[in-house]
Amino acid sequence: MRTIVLGGGGHALVLIDAMHPKPVAVLDAQRRDETILGVPILGGDDLLDQLIAAERLTHFAVGVGAIGRTDTRQRLYDYGLAQGLSSLTVVHRTAVCAESAIIGAGAQIFAAAVVNPLAQIGNNTIINTGAMIEHECIVGNHVVVASGAILSGSVQVGEGSFIGAGATIIQGVSIGKAAIIGAGAVVLTDVPSGETVVGVPARPVQEKDR
Repeated sequence: MRTIVLGGGGHALVLIDAMHPKPVAVLDAQRRDETILGVPILGGDDLLDQLIAAERLTHFAVGVGAIGRTDTRQRLYDYGLAQGLSSLTVVHRTAVCAESAIIGAGAQIFAAAVVNPLAQIGNNTIINTGAMIEHECIVGNHVVVASGAILSGSVQVGEGSFIGAGATIIQGVSIGKAAIIGAGAVVLTDVPSGETVVGVPARPVQEKDR
């Protein structure tokens, strides 16, 4: 298995640390001729086509995280698949995933995260450091669950949503697509698609506050 990481920066650092074996290279047009944990950054995404044959690449991993919108992660994921590569699923050695949990292609589950029985994690979704996904949660594709967030039992999170650091979503709540849950928020009721909520208890952000 030979893997390329698409996108550098802080998230790529955490990702590469969790990967075994290490990737062949990183592609990031903003950080050419640098390294991340000893892995070379070769240039932009435009190099991928020639590298697939030259480096006998088989897999890719998305090295870009998100704060808020997850569009860039989705774009890079779709780009890697379009090049004929498989999306690498990464689970840190200290993460705990129940045997009955379903982990999607390209999902990334980092240090000390917990995914409990019958939970489902979508494709290209991040479960970040110390986050907890309780029993029977359904987390859609391209979601980012930030560090220390807690999804209580049977929570549903729609595609492309962002759950901020330390947020808590109470049991049975549904989060719509492309919603944003602010850091530290406590979500007691369903959140519609596209809505941003913050605070304790969580409330919608008014247009004047955006």
